[in-house]
Amino acid sequence: MENFLDHRLFRIGGSPVTVGSLIVFLAILAISYFVSRLVHRLIVSRFLTHRLTMGVRYALGRFAGYFVLLLGVFIALETVGISVGALAAFFAALGVGIGFGLQDIAKNFVSGLILLVERPIQVGDRIDIGKDSGDVVEIRTRATVIRTNDEVHLIIPNSRFISDTVTNRSYGSDRVRYRVPVGVALESNPREVEAALLDAARGLEGILPTPSPTVRFKGFGDSGLDFELQCWTSTMLHRPSAFRSRLNFAIYDKLKERGIETPPHDPWTRSPRGSAGEPPHPEN
Repeated sequence: MENFLDHRLFRIGGSPVTVGSLIVFLAILAISYFVSRLVHRLIVSRFLTHRLTMGVRYALGRFAGYFVLLLGVFIALETVGISVGALAAFFAALGVGIGFGLQDIAKNFVSGLILLVERPIQVGDRIDIGKDSGDVVEIRTRATVIRTNDEVHLIIPNSRFISDTVTNRSYGSDRVRYRVPVGVALESNPREVEAALLDAARGLEGILPTPSPTVRFKGFGDSGLDFELQCWTSTMLHRPSAFRSRLNFAIYDKLKERGIETPPHDPWTRSPRGSAGEPPHPEN
């Protein structure tokens, strides 16, 4: 066994690499990887949980994990006789390779570091990027994982969060204001409409009493009056579609209670006796 472990496989510079040193090299890398993952999980789940937000703990865990892994790599390389000077030459050659073939990987990696340092988005934030909307689940080395309300996970390259416009609904505040347009018939009393919309908002669970809901009379449309209900929520921040649906149901009920009608439909697009797109048949 001793002869087997001392068997020379190849040489790196002036240092021979034996079977034993190679096993130690791989073992140190494996241990460093698992320790870095463990450090990351401990910091995220247990480190100052009452003082630091989830996003801050996640960023600290990532950097601590990277540090442990990098330290393990240096120690492992020393076991096979690779010095820091040799590493400098290696990284110089690697930089040339990155310039030619690994531009996207390098760009996404650097973008991931920027996200962890500047924290424009954090784990747990509700964001919109392009047509995609969801919660930030994980910020990885190359990409960020977004979970939509349909439980679909989107893997988005980190560089997009640096170059594209990102709407972060959780940034700096845990509340958001929603605007719901409402149209009613021309003969409706605007004050009655305002009272109905405020009743709908105040009676719905999840709407904040402060700032209080407000109603804006937007103007006169072609076939009705245009209003906008504005209200704030913090509990429904991650479920905007469900929140709007509940609010629309409540608005409909309150308008019906007060006898307020919605604008009439165009008879050429919706006929009680003819098919869609056809005028109604004349009475005999």
